[in-house]
This record gives sequence, C-alpha cells and structure tokens, in this order.
Amino acid sequence: MTETRVGAPARRAFVMPSLTVAGVAVLLLSISVAVSLGAVAVPLGTVWGIMADRILPGLLTPDWTTGQAAIVWEIRLPRALLAAMVGAGLALVGASLQSVTRNPLADPHLLGISSGAAFGAILALLHTGLFLGLLTVPLLAFAGALAATLLVLGVTSFAQATGADRLVLAGVAVSFIVMSCANILIFIGDPRATHTVVFWMLGGLGLAQWDQLLFPAVILVGCGLWFLANASRLNAMTIGDETASTLGIPIARFRLSVFVVGALLTGCMVAFSGIIGFVGLMIPHIVRMLVGGDYARVLPASALVGAIFLVWADIAARTVMAPEDIPIGIVTGLIGGAFFVWLLRRRA
Repeated sequence: MTETRVGAPARRAFVMPSLTVAGVAVLLLSISVAVSLGAVAVPLGTVWGIMADRILPGLLTPDWTTGQAAIVWEIRLPRALLAAMVGAGLALVGASLQSVTRNPLADPHLLGISSGAAFGAILALLHTGLFLGLLTVPLLAFAGALAATLLVLGVTSFAQATGADRLVLAGVAVSFIVMSCANILIFIGDPRATHTVVFWMLGGLGLAQWDQLLFPAVILVGCGLWFLANASRLNAMTIGDETASTLGIPIARFRLSVFVVGALLTGCMVAFSGIIGFVGLMIPHIVRMLVGGDYARVLPASALVGAIFLVWADIAARTVMAPEDIPIGIVTGLIGGAFFVWLLRRRA
C-alpha cells in the first residue's frame, strides 16, 4: 500500500512531461499538415524543406518552385500559426472563467466577451480608421471586450443574479445587446466594406500576415504566464469562495483580474480572427478528462489541445468545400453546439 501511495505522484510526474512532449509533437505535425493541404497540395517533405531554407538560408538545395515557396511561407504558415495561437488563447480564457465562475458552461463567447471584442474591432474597421496603426483594432477590441465584461458583472449585480447559471444568462443577454449594436455599426458603415466585415465576424484566418503575428504572440505568452502563475488560486476558486477566502485570496479582486486578463486575451484574438465560438467551452472539459482538475496541468494542456483543435478546424474549413473557404466559426459552431448538447446531457 505504501509503495502505491509513494509511486502515484512519481507516475504523475513522469506522465505529465510525456504528455506535454507528445502534445507539442502533435501540434507541430498538425501545423505541417495544415501548411501542406489546400487547393494546391504541397508534399510534407517540401514544406519542411521550404521552412528549413527560410530559417537557415543555404542549408538545402531548393527543389521546389517559387510558387510553392510563396504558398507555404507567405500564406499557409502564418495562417496555421495564427490558428494555433487563437485556439490556445481561447482555451486558456475558457478554463480560467470556468474556475472563477464555478460554471462548466462559462466561455468567452457565451459570456459576451467575444461580442464586445467584435464590437470594438468593427468600430475600428468601419468608422474610426486605423488611427493608431496596426494596434488600433486589437486595442479597440480589448476595450470592447473589457466593457462587455464589466457590463455582464454590472447586470448580475443589478439583477442580484449571483448564481453561476445566472451569470451565463446575463452574459448571453449582454452578448445579444452588444451584437445588435455591432450590427448597427455595420448597417450604417460603408457598404463596400461590410461584406469583408461580415465574413470576418463568422471567423476567418485568411488575412494572417507575418508582420501581425507578433501582437497575438506577445499577448498570449504574457496572459498565459499570468494564468499559470495563479494556478493555485484558480484551484481554490474552483472549490468555492469560502475556501479561497480562508486561504487569503481576495475573492472579488482576483475574479475581476481574471476577467480583465481574459478580456485582453480574447480581444486580441478576436481582433485577428473574428468571432470563433465554443473553443473555450469544449477544450477545458476534454483536458480535465485527460489530466485531472489541477490547473497547473489544465492550463498548459488546454493551450496545447486548443491550438491543435483550431488548426484542424481550419484544415476542415479550407478543404471541405475547396477551393472555397468556409468561415472557421461555422466549423467550431457545428462541433461546439453538439458538444454543448452532450455536456448538458452528461450533467443531467
């Protein structure tokens, strides 16, 4: 019996790094496959050769065409990397929100955060212009996400809806209101630009460019490290406010901090990808089935699985009706809706 008790932590300590290494390997392979597949298929060996040649020029003798190099490096690789970052970011936010709200249905899409970010991005794209350069859309998206978050908290306080289920209902209500305001912005905006904005609202990664990837990468790393540094607090919040309070955690301030950091991360991702729903809902539940409930494991695993999931969702969006591009939000909505029904059934 003693050996079993002593051996269990050791096995967990061995299994977690192994799963991490396997997850990173699957993610890298998924990105390679995403770059390879498309209207014009490029062999995996050629994909790896082009990437190696770009990273270390002169390492290989090119046996590919200029067109293949442009497709791989300029179009598909930035798109695949953006998909991975958006999937990781939304999964991190979803996992953290589910902790501080103690609601398994919490998600940046359902709580209105994504809608607020979309409102800010649409305001920048159609009305204010890029008055701050490339930072305009991410900054206004963050402002919109933060405003929607504070509005949800205000509605729950005004309606005295302190329960976890009512918080989600308040988020859904705010989401409808904010999206109605966003639709007004589209209606009164330039008709020539509205088609692009509507397609963007459905979720799309086709505009990914190398010079824009730095912003979501920096925000993802910064917010992800903040969440990971507060993993023990998230564990305590999952148990309940009373337990967290006895451990010296300032409940209201920490919950607000999680909402603000989540709004920042969601706003940045939505600014570059449009509205992509249900990733933050699904991925943390799947991860908990694999690694348990400790947020020191849930957070990095959620980031990895979320990145892998969205890369493959983007592959499906590009190949199901090739050469047409299905908005990726449609793909995640179909999968997420079915998962939502399954989750409700499981909880019942």
